[in-house]
Amino acid sequence: MALLIVVAASTAGAEQVRRIAVDEYVDKMQAGWLGQMAGVGWGFPTEFQSLGKIVPEDDVPEWTPDTINQFDQDDLYVEMTFLRTLELHGLDCSIRQAGIDFANSRYRLWHANEAGRDNLRRGIAPPGSGHPRFNGHADDIDYQIEADYSGLIAPGMPQVVVDLGDKFGRLMNYGDGVYGGQFVGGMYAEAFFETDVHRLIDAGLRCVPPQSGYAEMVRDVVAWHRQNPRDWQATWREVEAKYHSDPRHSRKLCSGHGGEGHFSIDVKLNGAYILIGMLYGEGDLDQTMVIAMRCGQDSDCNPSNAGGILFTTVGRKALPERFASALDTETPFSHTAYSFDGLVEASLALARQAVVAQGGRIERDAQGDEQFVLPITAPRPSKLVSSYSPEPIGHPYFTKEEMAQISPAE
Repeated sequence: MALLIVVAASTAGAEQVRRIAVDEYVDKMQAGWLGQMAGVGWGFPTEFQSLGKIVPEDDVPEWTPDTINQFDQDDLYVEMTFLRTLELHGLDCSIRQAGIDFANSRYRLWHANEAGRDNLRRGIAPPGSGHPRFNGHADDIDYQIEADYSGLIAPGMPQVVVDLGDKFGRLMNYGDGVYGGQFVGGMYAEAFFETDVHRLIDAGLRCVPPQSGYAEMVRDVVAWHRQNPRDWQATWREVEAKYHSDPRHSRKLCSGHGGEGHFSIDVKLNGAYILIGMLYGEGDLDQTMVIAMRCGQDSDCNPSNAGGILFTTVGRKALPERFASALDTETPFSHTAYSFDGLVEASLALARQAVVAQGGRIERDAQGDEQFVLPITAPRPSKLVSSYSPEPIGHPYFTKEEMAQISPAE
C-alpha cells in the first residue's frame, strides 16, 4: 500500500513534523471506527464461548455485509461517553468531570467498568474509582476495549493517547489495566502513518512503561511470533502457559490463573490475543480478525481492537466493499447522540483541537486542501504502578457539590 503521508526532511535545522491531509485523516478515521464495528459484530456470537481453548474453525460465523451495523455494543458506546465529555468540556477537562459524566451513564456494565461506576456513584472520585483498594477488577480488559477513540482523534500524537488514558482509563482501571488501553491507542495513532505491524507495535510500546507487566507481555508475543512465524497456535499455547496458567503472571484480582474452561478477562491475556491476530494476520483484514477471535475468551472485543487498528492503516475508500456497503450512517449508537456520520464529525472536531493543543497547526496546500502539520515527539509514558502493590490512594471522595451533579441510576 502506498503511504500517502509526507514526513518533513530530517536534515539539520529542518522542522521535525509529519503531515497528513485532513481528507486522508477522515478517510482513515472512518475506517478505524468501521474496523471496530466489524470485529465486534463478527466475533460477538463467539464471545466467552471458548475459555482457555481455541475457537474451532467451523464455529467462526459467516461474515455478511449487514454485520457492520453494530449500534448496541458496549465495546462502542462506552468510549462514546468519553468522546462526549471531551466535546462538552474540552481536551483539558478534569478527571473528576470525566468521572461525573461516566457516573451518569445509563447503560449496563460489567467488571471494571461496573465496579468503577458503582464507586463513582458512591462518592469515590477518580482515580480512586479504579484503584485496587476499591476496585477488584483493576487489571481487567475494560479500558483496553474502550481506548480506540483516543488514537482515532490523535493521528500521530501519542502523548494525547497517554494523557487520555490517565484521565479516562483510571475511572475503572489501574496499572496494566490502563497501560493496555494506552498501548492500543498508541497503535491507532501511528496507524495513520504506518502499515507495518511491527512498527505499529513498537509505537504502542512507547506509550507504556517498559518495566510494566503489559510491556513484558508484548515483547513476549513478538518473540514467540519470531520463533513460530507460521504457527499462531504455537504462540497461543505459549501465551496460555505464561499469562493464563502461571500464577506469577495471572495473579488473583478478578480472573486469576487457570486453564481450559477458566474464564479470564485479564488485560494482558486478551491483549496478547490482539497481537496474535495482528502478527499472524499479516495485513489481511479477515485473517487478523478471525485469528484474534479464535484465540477465545473476550472474542468480540479483541478482533474489534485488532480490526480497528488495521482498518485505519487501509482507509475507508480502500476497504473491500463487503465492510461498508450495508453501513447505516443514520441510526444512533445506543445510549449516545451519535450516528456514524455524527461520530465522524465529532472525532474530526476533537482531532482539530488535539493538533493545536500539541503544538501543531492546520495549513492549506497549494490546491487549498487542509493538512494537519504535527510535531514529531516521543510520548512520556504514565508512571509505573502495579495493581498487586498499588500506591496509597488517600481519601479520594467527591465533594457535596460534585455529588449533586450525579443523578441516581434508575
